[in-house]
Amino acid sequence: MNRKELVEQILADKGLTHLTKKDADHFIGVFLDTIKKTVKKGDDVSLIGFGTFAKTRRAARIGVNPSTGEKIKIKAKTVPKFRPGKAWKEML
Repeated sequence: MNRKELVEQILADKGLTHLTKKDADHFIGVFLDTIKKTVKKGDDVSLIGFGTFAKTRRAARIGVNPSTGEKIKIKAKTVPKFRPGKAWKEML
């Protein structure tokens, strides 16, 4: 499902018929931007029943170039992480 399909699915919900496509798309954009900004600051975003967005640090390590077999150094970096909630894991 892409963003456009998500907007259409939200609008198909019986309780949200008062929203326009523009409103729903704007909400999704603000929602995602808020999560990104919050995680970038170092805070976690926990949505009970869905999951937690966080940032984590990957240590530097040695990798292997698959085409040449040469060992390469991979720098440490900070990456986003998502941990699904218990209710969502049980549903799947």
